[in-house]
Amino acid sequence: MAEPGRVAAVVVTYDALPWIENCLDSLAGVETVVVDNGSSDGTVAFVRERYPEVRLVESENRGLGAGWNIGIRETKAPYVLLLNADAWMTEGSLDRLVDFAESRTRAAVVGPRLSNPDGTVQRSVRGYPSVWRLATEYLFLRKLAPRSSALNAFYAGGFDHDEVRSVEVVMGACMLVRREAIDEVGDCDEDYFLFSEETDWCFRFREAGWEVVFFPGAECTHVRGASHSGRLYRENLRGHLLFLQKHRGPRVAERARRLLLVSLRLRSVVFRGERGRASRDGAAWLASGDAATLVGR
Repeated sequence: MAEPGRVAAVVVTYDALPWIENCLDSLAGVETVVVDNGSSDGTVAFVRERYPEVRLVESENRGLGAGWNIGIRETKAPYVLLLNADAWMTEGSLDRLVDFAESRTRAAVVGPRLSNPDGTVQRSVRGYPSVWRLATEYLFLRKLAPRSSALNAFYAGGFDHDEVRSVEVVMGACMLVRREAIDEVGDCDEDYFLFSEETDWCFRFREAGWEVVFFPGAECTHVRGASHSGRLYRENLRGHLLFLQKHRGPRVAERARRLLLVSLRLRSVVFRGERGRASRDGAAWLASGDAATLVGR
């Protein structure tokens, strides 16, 4: 149990019944805010009945980052744990995470070691998107040398997630964020609906002189979702383009759109079933306008 007043937790939910109990049980004794983005599976009623001590905020679904911002504004602690509804902290990990953050005074974000439910490591350190890094991912070049920093920088190739390291991005499934850094840099950008919101925020923190740090001394179990299709797949693509449009300029974003379009057209030929349908849908979306139009900028 974390020391009262030292840290608060924010959990954004959307049809979260399968995992929300594990999540909230792991936060027992911690000031916790649940922001529900319009669940229809009974999540709200379950949280209200089972966890009366949790502050529940019902909101229209404006995306994960918007939910984070709402929850953060409901708290005052110097650190905020942003935890997915399908993730839960292991015993003692939140205290160790906060202790480490207090010893690393320029750390805006600290990410713990993530594990799959079977105990295997979940690679949670990420790199910023670039045209080359998107090529290594969407054209499967990283499969040629998964431990190479040149061919797999998106997933921190060669890093075994076993040591403290200053990194570009940690996965947003579980992040401890310093309020002082938020006050300086600003809220999470709500232009991202889902995917890349943590990438943008980590980039902004680092640009302002803060650190983003991976800390394996704290652990969190995370149930990764199945392959995304439909709008979620398009939002993943949009997140890449929005980041590049915002931070690298329209010409780079447009080159990335063309690269992704070619990649997904190739994937739609190679893959069958859901992956093939998702690739065709993504390619159709990418072909429907230039990068600036697609990201609304």
